[in-house]
Amino acid sequence: MDPELEPFLPLFPPSDLSDPATARAQLAALAAAIPVEPPADMVIEDRAVPGDPSVPVRLYRPRDARGAIVWLHGGGFVMGDLDTEHPWATRLSADSGALVISVAYRLAPEHPFPAAHDDVRLVLNWAAANAAELGVDPGRIAIGGHSSGAGIAAAAALRARDEGGPAPCFQLLNQPGLDDRQQTWSARTFTDTPFVTRAKIAQMWSHYLGGATATAYAAPARATELAGLPPAYIATAEFCPNRDEDIDYAARLLRAGVPVELHQYPGTFHGSQAILSAEVSQRQNAELAAALRRAVAG
Repeated sequence: MDPELEPFLPLFPPSDLSDPATARAQLAALAAAIPVEPPADMVIEDRAVPGDPSVPVRLYRPRDARGAIVWLHGGGFVMGDLDTEHPWATRLSADSGALVISVAYRLAPEHPFPAAHDDVRLVLNWAAANAAELGVDPGRIAIGGHSSGAGIAAAAALRARDEGGPAPCFQLLNQPGLDDRQQTWSARTFTDTPFVTRAKIAQMWSHYLGGATATAYAAPARATELAGLPPAYIATAEFCPNRDEDIDYAARLLRAGVPVELHQYPGTFHGSQAILSAEVSQRQNAELAAALRRAVAG
């Protein structure tokens, strides 16, 4: 493990998702400890995207934003909200120059698949339909997220392709959760890694699927045809159960003719980019924003 990360391991205590309320409180406490200072010229606004039900979003609008991203928090499909994602959405918008549309999609187990997936599709359609009012180019709207949010983003890109759009121009996928089967080498080997364990991932998928059979819109690694998807940036952590499913997905996208930028960060674990003092975390966060800037804000 990266020596700059090791001293912070006590901040990532063992946890599971058997008690969603407790897990949500733990994530909220972790997020509250992350410093955040929006630029003075950034406008932050809460809205509700009309639907049945409506979907809360928070807009982060930097000066002269021309592109946007529909951005999805992590949390194993069970945890997370606009507040826990606030430090990351702020930083992503400030560093990329893009309008960030942070989405409070419905959470499992109260709302299993396809609730979150439908919420995200609704917001993506809304962003495209309202691009002029949002002040962005409709051809420069990306989708992305962390962890489970990145998995939902990849699924939303699949659905947009299958339904004929509006399709995102780019996928920004940070350590995505893509495969409920958990049969890769990393999933079978990294069973007790910091913050995310094999048992926790099993709980995550159980809550999200709610007993239903997984489809490609729930677990994008199950998709058999990846041609025609938007270009992607995929970042992985070395000691993360998701690592190999992410690398496999990137390779399959490439073989399907989809441009991919893949970054594997050595010595890191799932979510370790939250340790902002570590040089590797600084590189991870800077690269994420740079990829978005190149894709939509230039």
